[in-house]
Amino acid sequence: MSKQFDVVVIGGGPGGYIAAIRAAQLGFNAACIDEWKNDKGGPAPGGTCTNVGCIPSKALLQSSEHFEHAGHGFADHGISMNDLKIDIAKMIGRKDSVVKQNNDGILYLFKKNKVTFFHGRGSFVAAKDGAYEVKVAGATEETITAKHVIVATGSNARQLPGAPFDEVNILSNDGALRIPAVPKKLGVIGSGVIGLEMGSVWRRLGAEVTILEALPAFLGAADESVAKEAAKVFKKQGLNIELGVKISGVENGKSGVTVKYTDAKGAEQSLAVDKLIVSIGRVANTIGLNPEAVGLKLDERGAVVVDDECKTNLPNVWAIGDVVRGPMLAHKAEEEGVAVAERIAGQHGHVNFNTIPWVIYTSPEIAWVGKTEQQLKADGVAYKAGQFPFLANGRARALGDTTGFVKFLADAKTDEILGVHIIGPMASELISEAVVAMEFKASAEDIARICHAHPSLSEATKEAALAVDKRTLNF
Repeated sequence: MSKQFDVVVIGGGPGGYIAAIRAAQLGFNAACIDEWKNDKGGPAPGGTCTNVGCIPSKALLQSSEHFEHAGHGFADHGISMNDLKIDIAKMIGRKDSVVKQNNDGILYLFKKNKVTFFHGRGSFVAAKDGAYEVKVAGATEETITAKHVIVATGSNARQLPGAPFDEVNILSNDGALRIPAVPKKLGVIGSGVIGLEMGSVWRRLGAEVTILEALPAFLGAADESVAKEAAKVFKKQGLNIELGVKISGVENGKSGVTVKYTDAKGAEQSLAVDKLIVSIGRVANTIGLNPEAVGLKLDERGAVVVDDECKTNLPNVWAIGDVVRGPMLAHKAEEEGVAVAERIAGQHGHVNFNTIPWVIYTSPEIAWVGKTEQQLKADGVAYKAGQFPFLANGRARALGDTTGFVKFLADAKTDEILGVHIIGPMASELISEAVVAMEFKASAEDIARICHAHPSLSEATKEAALAVDKRTLNF
């Protein structure tokens, strides 16, 4: 007889493992299936985010930022550095250890919360007697039964047609995190989050980086003023970003990669690089899920079709995270995981897509929540804007990083905060205040009248809120 569970989660990424833990906290007999392996073949839960995404990329960004500070910033502090070197193998090793700590932490959390973990690939077998049979294919194969199934299988990197990933010369996010030596010339196709972050890592370490972007506008999802500031700063740093290009061919040879493309002016160009990172988006991962066995509906892109509550077309089958509609963000998956577990328990799980923050961990960091100025204009919404530069912030001056600004957008009549956009130091942390404020329908004046510690970067947030009413105090 197969093992029976109240809730089985297929996928142990941020959405999956959190859903399993929350289900267990709510009193369900919960299990989580994940096939990710470490270099020794052991379990490595955490999905793309922990293994080849959010966590390892932040580790490399931190290491490379230290290197750049030591080479270019320390002198301003009176600190001299002679014969500066970077040990790439040690840097990659540190990144791997950070990943392992997170893997082990998730396994500990499963044990702590009494979640049964299965190491292998989960797939549907059949719907039977009001429940679902799910096969686990790992070192051994077994079938388990669940009343509720949560699909949290994540996403995979999208390949460029005619240029498959070999993870040696043509790299996905996975290979980009494991380059064994600093390439002399690095090409990046796609100027999204992954492209900019990985381009920044290897640019700091000495690579000549060229980023090719098909869209005519840079960072089209961000507020225009933020995107313009970012483009200016990245160019000054040495990132060569070409917009409006059309890739016509990629040749992968022994000595490197050659990219043929047409530039924005229609001229034929050729770019020869040692390594090429392709970051043109991600696709829902349903490989091996066997959805047809139970009649689970997928859309034309291969994503699982769900409603606003993450319910699929099947009773008691749910789906969350990158494998469904909405932004492919780890924290969005986590919120959906908690919400689904609570809905299964008869509670009212809550996910507000309007207050999901976006972050790009470059230097300067970029973060935003809510509407951009161009979106408000397109929607015909009357708004007020307020902006404050880090150049006028005492803590930023002390840090030696005064790039960027905080920008508030508020309703012209009610003063409700409609969007907050930050480019500058620690934007990833500062944006949380804006998320909380928007979740509670706060006004710009609410933030303007709250006491912020001095000196702190968060004072720029207060000042930007004051700027909405044209009454900044320090600028």
